[in-house]
Amino acid sequence: MIYYFYNYIYDLWFMGGTEMEKKYVVGVDLGGTKIYTALVNLKGEIIEEITVKTEAEKGEKVVLDNLLKTIDKVLENVNKEEVRAIGIGSPGPLDLEKGLIVYTPNLPFKNFELVKPIKERYNIPTYLDNDANVATLSEFMFGAGKGSKNMVFVTVSTGVGGGAILNGNIYRGSTANALEIGHTTVMKGGPRCGCGNTGCVESVASGTAIMKRAKEALDSKVETSLRNYDDVTAREVFLEAERGDRVSQDILNDALSYLGIGIANIANSFDPDKIVIGGGVSEAGKIVFDKIDEEMQRRCLTNIYDHCKVEKALLGGKAGVLGAAALAILESK
Repeated sequence: MIYYFYNYIYDLWFMGGTEMEKKYVVGVDLGGTKIYTALVNLKGEIIEEITVKTEAEKGEKVVLDNLLKTIDKVLENVNKEEVRAIGIGSPGPLDLEKGLIVYTPNLPFKNFELVKPIKERYNIPTYLDNDANVATLSEFMFGAGKGSKNMVFVTVSTGVGGGAILNGNIYRGSTANALEIGHTTVMKGGPRCGCGNTGCVESVASGTAIMKRAKEALDSKVETSLRNYDDVTAREVFLEAERGDRVSQDILNDALSYLGIGIANIANSFDPDKIVIGGGVSEAGKIVFDKIDEEMQRRCLTNIYDHCKVEKALLGGKAGVLGAAALAILESK
């Protein structure tokens, strides 16, 4: 019996058994208004979670302290030796090599070393990436993209962004700014985008673009049931289009056609197994995905269209925190 016991200890120590005990990661979704942190197992199941206000208006020290408190909280009931890594998703731009936030409008950080104080406090490997990439990782590992090898994630809400998994790895590009899908051009001479260009996907197909088109219609003399609302957003346009309002239907036909063109361009460029669509616009369902499919059939190479599946994202509000956890899992392998 003693012989077998010592052999068991030997296997644990020398054959990597201690690594097997590292069964958790911590994911941190750092946003301008809230910090959502979770202890997650390697299957993507949330064990402990906490959400606190970011309090960005109080400065970088308060934000960092709030973030550290959330990590403290989710680690309360586990041994730190069981935690494999910490992943953080943050708005950018970021310097991933140095682990710092270069600048972001909604947070008080400027060239701030975020990774270093976390790694020093917990003595746990810590990784940082932008929020679009971590959302991509979440759907790839735990959501609609699970089982694929090449996947592109597109989020369509206030703006349009995304990320890509190529051959099982996140693709960041030379400056970690790859997949700025919202700033690819689909309409020459189209409306001015926030980036300064004209005719970007974001300027013609985002929730914001749909809302702007609706308000332009309301400023004219056109008859539309959108006049029944005190305030009109993309949501009201989808509702009234479904009820038969011609103006709303025309707005969506244009916007979703341009979105479909953008998605077709992605398919032809990357030849992915899956394109996963998330964000508020995707919640409208069939009307969105039917229009995307129509444009893809028209514009994609046949073998690419036949192979590529377009699916709705599954993880919703948990995409950020689970993506940060996925980052921790993948980077610490």
